[in-house]
Amino acid sequence: MRLYLKYLFVTLCCLSLMSEVRAQIHIVNMEDHDDKSYYFGLTFGFNQSRHRIKYSDAFANTDTFMSIQPGWGGGFNLGIMGNLRLSKFVDLRLIPSISFAEKRLMYNQPNKPSDIADKSIESIYIHLPLQFKFKSDRIHNFRFYALAGGKFDYDMAANANSRKKDEFLKFKPMDLGYELGFGLEFYYPNFIFSPEIKLSEGLMNQIFIDRNLPLTNAIDQIRTRSIVFSIHLEG
Repeated sequence: MRLYLKYLFVTLCCLSLMSEVRAQIHIVNMEDHDDKSYYFGLTFGFNQSRHRIKYSDAFANTDTFMSIQPGWGGGFNLGIMGNLRLSKFVDLRLIPSISFAEKRLMYNQPNKPSDIADKSIESIYIHLPLQFKFKSDRIHNFRFYALAGGKFDYDMAANANSRKKDEFLKFKPMDLGYELGFGLEFYYPNFIFSPEIKLSEGLMNQIFIDRNLPLTNAIDQIRTRSIVFSIHLEG
């Protein structure tokens, strides 16, 4: 995750410098764009995801597991954007996309304390976020914005109905949550280049109860968390 943040910082610095150079020569690109009622775009990005775990009473009262810890995993997103202008400073965005995400789970048992199992949980989400975009005034070919909204996720790789004997944990496919973030818009002659970073939090308990799986007895709730760095190309 630190590597992604370093790339983000370098990218934003370079783009800010480019914007300043263009501003100095007073070339205003896409002057009529802000008058559009709606427009579309493409989006792609990278994500870092992990679970948030609430342990059950059985975890504290038994010695089945010494520790259960979530870990970060990487992935990427691809999608399209529809943007509706509500006012001069507020837009409504729908960004249907597909998201490939990985989350990790590490645990060990008292009889083998040094034998740490590191499990990968892979997800393929149909991701449907609906966001309000709060825009600043445009400064030549640059603008800052913040976003807030909700999301619906459907995990096509969820294993709630799996009958495999080697499953260590089962997950439900549907999730609802919220998203917060900010981004920058850089106006070019024919498109808008917009880097963005956001926090995406799931609110629903994702664990599917199967008492035949020991981990299910130690975990009461599992929710998702993602940090997403995206690039939007808007027309």
